Amino acid sequence: MITGTCYEHKHHIGISHERMTNFEADLLSACAKFAVSTYAWCILPNHYHVLVRTDDIEALRHELGRVHGRSSYNWNGGENQRGRKVWFNCFDRVIKSHRHFWASVNYVHHNPVEHGYVDNWQDWLWSSAVEFLERVGRERALQIWREFPILDYGKKWDVD
Repeated sequence: MITGTCYEHKHHIGISHERMTNFEADLLSACAKFAVSTYAWCILPNHYHVLVRTDDIEALRHELGRVHGRSSYNWNGGENQRGRKVWFNCFDRVIKSHRHFWASVNYVHHNPVEHGYVDNWQDWLWSSAVEFLERVGRERALQIWREFPILDYGKKWDVD
């Protein structure tokens, strides 16, 4: 799983719906180049998560660095903020088990709910949740949610 975060948790991605939509397209395009599969994603105003399988994590991270560079340049230019730091970091976490995989899927899809943006997964526009629910069905999604709870998954992920 890859997580990218905005500097100082500022809502650089989420300044507008258009920016969120464009960033989602850029992120998924980068993943399509270097990921064998993209299982889940979620873009929030100040960070994103994407769960992928790749044979070359370094190439994917390099491509995401290019996405970060282009987005920083464009956003800073559009806001007359040249030189402003937009991105803090991007890190990847290896999925270690079947349980870890499904808890990660749940975590990614639940992220907008966890952060208080929506009440239901499917209400967040910048996520794979709707596709996931259409693919597996509501009953299977509920079974996955119960069987692979997120518990404290992701807590204090940004604390040194």
